[in-house]
Amino acid sequence: MYKSILVPFDGSPNSELAVDKAIEMAALCGGAALTILTVYRHHSMLEASLSMVRPDDPGNMDDAMRTHAEEVVGTAKKRAQDAGKTDVRAFVKAGPTSRNIVKFVEDHGIDLVVIGRRGMGSMEGYLLGSVSQKVTYLSPVPVLIV
Repeated sequence: MYKSILVPFDGSPNSELAVDKAIEMAALCGGAALTILTVYRHHSMLEASLSMVRPDDPGNMDDAMRTHAEEVVGTAKKRAQDAGKTDVRAFVKAGPTSRNIVKFVEDHGIDLVVIGRRGMGSMEGYLLGSVSQKVTYLSPVPVLIV
């Protein structure tokens, strides 16, 4: 059935549920490969006052945000490995979340996306729609919203 499953992960409780469901789906599919992707937005001066990434030592905000994203995706990878999933890859990308997820699907031959219904999105999500909605609309493959 599915050979490659992608889980976009932002550290939210719903994205943790998505990892768990993807592990379950991978087992049901005879051991499909699992890929976890964390996408972070580039820091802008407009958002500087809202940034919570390492407020005690901001340094270069893009570097801090990438480091944080690597920690986030690492926790998801460990969660999958602790559950017995050995075929797990983890990636970090920067930029618009929904578009990066869909591009990753297209570039890496993903068969299924398992995504949390609500993540750590900004107020923009309330106004323009959530990441899960956008991915569902744009994705060339099936999307399971958890």
